[in-house]
This record gives sequence, structure tokens and C-alpha cells, in this order.
Amino acid sequence: MCGIAGVLGHPDATLLQRMNQLQQHRGPDENDVWMDEAVGFAHARLSILDLLSSQQPMSDHDGAVMVLNGEIYNHRELRSLHPAYGFTTSGDTEAVLAVHRSMRSKTKRPLTAKEHATWLSSLDGMYALSLWNPTDGQLILARDPMGIKPLVRTMIDGTMLFASEVKAFQAHEGHRPEIDELALAARLVWEYPLDATTLLKGVHQVRPGTVERWSLDEHGQATLLDIANIERQHLNPMPTWDPEMNAGELLETFVEGVQQRLLADVPVGIVLSGGLDSSLVAAVAHEAAERAGQDVPACWTVAESEENPDWVAAEQVAAHHDLTHHQHLLEADAFEKRLPDLAWHGEDADVTVMFFHPLFEHMSNHVKVGLCGQGADELHAGYPRYGHLDGHKALLNQRMAALPEAHQRALLKGGLSPSEGWYQATHDPSEVTADLQNMLNFELEHGQLSNFQLRLVDRHSMAHSLEVRVPFLGRAHRRASYALPMDWKRSTQREEKAALRRAADLTNLPKDIVRRPKLPAGRATAPTMLQTFLDDRGSQIEELMMHYNQWSAVLKGQEELAIGLGLFEALHLRQDGHKHVGRSIDALLTEVISG
Repeated sequence: MCGIAGVLGHPDATLLQRMNQLQQHRGPDENDVWMDEAVGFAHARLSILDLLSSQQPMSDHDGAVMVLNGEIYNHRELRSLHPAYGFTTSGDTEAVLAVHRSMRSKTKRPLTAKEHATWLSSLDGMYALSLWNPTDGQLILARDPMGIKPLVRTMIDGTMLFASEVKAFQAHEGHRPEIDELALAARLVWEYPLDATTLLKGVHQVRPGTVERWSLDEHGQATLLDIANIERQHLNPMPTWDPEMNAGELLETFVEGVQQRLLADVPVGIVLSGGLDSSLVAAVAHEAAERAGQDVPACWTVAESEENPDWVAAEQVAAHHDLTHHQHLLEADAFEKRLPDLAWHGEDADVTVMFFHPLFEHMSNHVKVGLCGQGADELHAGYPRYGHLDGHKALLNQRMAALPEAHQRALLKGGLSPSEGWYQATHDPSEVTADLQNMLNFELEHGQLSNFQLRLVDRHSMAHSLEVRVPFLGRAHRRASYALPMDWKRSTQREEKAALRRAADLTNLPKDIVRRPKLPAGRATAPTMLQTFLDDRGSQIEELMMHYNQWSAVLKGQEELAIGLGLFEALHLRQDGHKHVGRSIDALLTEVISG
């Protein structure tokens, strides 16, 4: 696990070192840079596997160079398939180089993006990587199928820069951050960035499950040659599903995912919120650890009080399964103290998810790897909106109607360009919410999971040099979930996430935890503290609503985002924003409001 960065065209060692410094939180154990005449790589390492070797950037025997962020859970199997490679490390990075080299040796010519996608599809894990082949003069960028690990890129004067986090681009003197108004408009409607957009114009994500192939043209300009899919996500529901026959199989795919994600040469812990999803991780921890030959992980919980329902439920789960449980109450001034860090690391306008920061901070004092329950709600239709699609459609259309007319027209009538980070020409809420299968497919492929839930987990865990893994998104479990009939996810006849709950019935989880309804994570963890914070800042929110006047209509009902936008502007839209990290909320927002 690490932070990766690089440039294609006019590499500069000082720039690469600055990019590493801006992502140092992602990899405090080691850092290094590598460059030739065309390409430069930067790598900040968080050592999880093969602690004494596997340094990056890493080269193969033919001179190809790679930086990798993530974990390849089947790397031992991949190594066994390529015994002639001549491995010098025991980590997963060299296994990826071996697979690439094998594919390259078969063709004896530059690989197309589609051919790169073929060998990349053998990787079972979470990853973002870049590989440079100096013989071919080609560089690839690739991202795991679910988008668990981030990878963003931008162009500056013909040079392509890429990184794990947007903030790394502040290292380049030519980076002129500017808000992407259309991307912001979509984010305010949907509550998460859509497609490959970020809130910054010209800064785009590499699409999850794709590989891009780049080179320099005759003028030394970075040029995108082609793109190919490694894997797309599609629900493929079966006509029927019998819990008596199939619940055990569904549970087994999840246990397998937890077992895989215990792979580490450092201590591992569990994020335990008390909801069904994280409780399931805890419920199978003993069995998965025994299979993996690893220690049973301890658990971590934060909440605003000992009476909080999440706190009580998590305490019950940990005690019931004889798991070591670390509990931490949020400081009274947690929102005041932590929101600037949340904005800096989160790279969005989030406010309600403040609890992630202290949770991961406490975990990182004891372990380097965590397991969480993210992804289950997208796979199994856990969010309340999935059971009220008409109401959700009305809310989205109401927000859409509150946008400036030009943004409405672009989102609804066309004009969304792939070159600006959009996967399709329009995003009409009425089409997306037509039925549950369509809605789930959209949120899997267009950003709810990758751009919201997984971004939150990645940025705020890595802010504290903690790698967090997501067992629900294991290959076997997600395929099993895609095959579930829709009425075993959401229906009026059955409880929400019905199939998953029937699988959970086969564990030793207390039945009241198995049947516990879904609660909104951020507000559920600290509802009183959040409301008090927002009430105390009512006048400041009003000032910010005036400052963001063109967005005031769509911000109605989600006014807390005005604070998030103010903090984003102070830290990410100003040329010296990275120098302001550590300032108070008042200092940052006053600067924004005063212009």
C-alpha cells in the first residue's frame, strides 16, 4: 500500500519529490523516485507485505518499471505460474511484473490496451498502477475493477501527471486549480461525484476496471492511445434463489473474502460500527483467521456517547465473539478540530463523515491494516433510497431543477463529453431510478461506490497511514451478489438485504444484530454533535450560501455542504492551499467569504 505519482513527458526529480511529500501520509515507511528521459515515477511506501524488500519503483529483467498501490491477494498463485521469472522479492509487486513480462514475451511487440486488460484481469485484489516499457515507449495506467484504490490524472502543458490523490498536483507550478462547475452540479444533485469527474476542471480519474495506454507524440506531448475494459460490473439476477440451498454458498464467498484480506506481514484490525455489514466481518473473523493462518483481528469503534446505538451494538458483537474491542468516544470539539483535515484529505465537500478521521487515527496506533463493511449496501441494496425509488427520483429531479439552466441542460439533454470525464452523454434521474436493477447498476458503475464510499475509506484511512480493505468486494462475493434476484435484495415481501441476512443467520451473530435496520453512518455515529455544530455555525452557513449564490437553490436541504465547499475552496482551489493545512475552520472560511 502506498501513494504513487508520476509524469509522462519532461520528468523532473524535484517535482517528483514534491509529489511524494504531498502524499507522504500514504506511505511514511520509505519513498523513492525514478526517471528516464520520458517518464518519472514517485512512490511513498506503507510496508504491508515483504517488509524488508519490494521497494518501488520496481523494474523487471527487461527494463520495464512499475509503481503499484494496493494488494494483490492471489500474488502467490501468480508467482507459482511463472517459476522461470527469477524472483528476488516475496511481495506482490514483482508478481505483477512477472505476469506482464509473460504476456509481453508472447507477443514480441507492444501490447494494445485490450491485451494489457487480458493480463490485468488475472490480478485478484485492489490496485492502481502505472507501468512504463522504455522499449516500446508506452506507459499504462490501470485501476482495479471496483475502484477501491484511487488514480487521478491531469494535463499541464503537454505533460501528463498522475497520482493517488489530487493534492499531489499542487507540486507542479503550472497547476491552476479551478472548480469544474458541471461536475459540482452533478455532485450536488446525486451527493457524490459522477463518472471520472472530480471537483477540479481537467483533473479526472482513471475509470475503475480500465487500462489506459499512453505515449509521447513526435512533439513530446503526452497522448492517450487507447483504453480497454478489464472488467465492468453488471447485475445478472437468477430467476429464483433458495436460502435453504444457497445461503451457505453466499456466506462462504464472504468468508473467503475476509480470509484473503487477512494477508499481511503486519497486524490487522476490524472497523466495527455495529451495523450488519461490519458485524459480519467480526462474526467470521475467527474462522477466516484460522484458514489464513493469521491472528484473530481486534475491533475498533467510535461514537459520540456510550448510549449511541452503534456503540451498544458494536459492544455486543465484540463481546459475543470474544474479540478484543477498542472503543473511543469522540471529543466534544471533534467537528471544530477535525473538519479541516477531513476536507484536506477527503478532497470533496463531506462534512457528516467526520467520525472516519478519529476512528482510523486510533486504529493506526495499533495496526497497519483494517477490514471494513463498505460495499455491502451497493451489492445488496441496503440504502433506504433503494426501497423508495419514486421518492428518490423526485428528490433528484427537484435538485436538478434547482441547478443553473445550462447545467440542467447538459446533464439532461446531452453534451457530457468523455474527454471531460463523463461515461455517457446524459444523466437523467428518471432513467436511472426506473427500477432497482437499473439503479444498482448505475451506482456501481457511475460513482456511488468508487467516488463516495471507497474514496472516504481510502483517503481517511491513508491520512493516518492505515490500509483498509473491503471483503464484501471480493471477486467471489460480488459475483454471487450480482446473481441474486432483485426481490432477495429489496421487496415489500421481505426485509432489506434479505439474502445477506439469511446468510448471516448461519453465523453466530445475535439475531437482533442480524435484523438491525440500516442507519446513515455519519449521522448515526454523532447525530447530536453534528446538529450542534451546524446550529452554532448557522450565521456562517448563511454567509457561505450567499458566497455560493448560484448553488444556493440546490444546496437547500443540504446546507452543511456550504461549509464543505468553503473548506474545499480554501485548501484545494487556492494555489498555496497545501500551506494552509492545520488552520482552523474560522480562519479558512473567513478567507473564503472575504474573497
